[in-house]
Amino acid sequence: MPITTLSIPTADGPADAFAAFPDHGERQRHPGVLMYADGFGIRPVLREMALELAGHGYYVLVPNLFYRHGPAPVIDLPGHIGEEDRPAVFARLMPLIEAHTTERVLSDADAYLRFLTTRPEVGAGPVAVTGYCIGGLLAMRTAAAHPGLVAAAASFHGPVGADGPDGLRRLLSGLTAQVHLGHAESDMTPEALGELGRALDAAGVGHTSEIYPGTVHGFTMSDTDAFDPAALQRHWDRLLPLLGRTLTGGRG
Repeated sequence: MPITTLSIPTADGPADAFAAFPDHGERQRHPGVLMYADGFGIRPVLREMALELAGHGYYVLVPNLFYRHGPAPVIDLPGHIGEEDRPAVFARLMPLIEAHTTERVLSDADAYLRFLTTRPEVGAGPVAVTGYCIGGLLAMRTAAAHPGLVAAAASFHGPVGADGPDGLRRLLSGLTAQVHLGHAESDMTPEALGELGRALDAAGVGHTSEIYPGTVHGFTMSDTDAFDPAALQRHWDRLLPLLGRTLTGGRG
């Protein structure tokens, strides 16, 4: 399956990105998926995950969230991000994350979805958005801002309640997408999970929301100490059926 490097026009200049998609010839089109990286950004593990998803029949677009600060990789990362590396890495990342305001998130989401839906390799019909860590929150915000276009949204170890109860209600009020939320055990108590489920129900959002047992924040990322192979597989076992149910021509 090919990976191609891309440049996405945005209101603040070109955003570098890559896409992975099945090698089925130029005439075949595929359902589109926008994939948001975690805070560490584009790196080999994100390419591996995009290729895995593309292998199931999807065109997967992965933008550099922090393109305003330079092309990916925006900061130097070790090949394996251990616990001892995190303080220094986050000291450099937090200013970028804090500068990524809601206004920027929504402006970028418009640009990313406009680009995705006009690619010649992407078929007509709804798209999906998935994300990891901060990317999970961005996936939810993107889906809420584009209810007529985004049919599925998934967030894995994402801070979906980061804006507090009122912010969560505002976020959920715009959602029409089917949603899966996969939480790390270290991030979510059973009580908080119940509260989130009630908020999703009250908003009328079709969803699954669960704590992945024995996990810590970042469990999907194989280049970190948080990685949990069983939880990564569970993530695919939830994500692929969601996409298969919601996207035209999707494959579960």
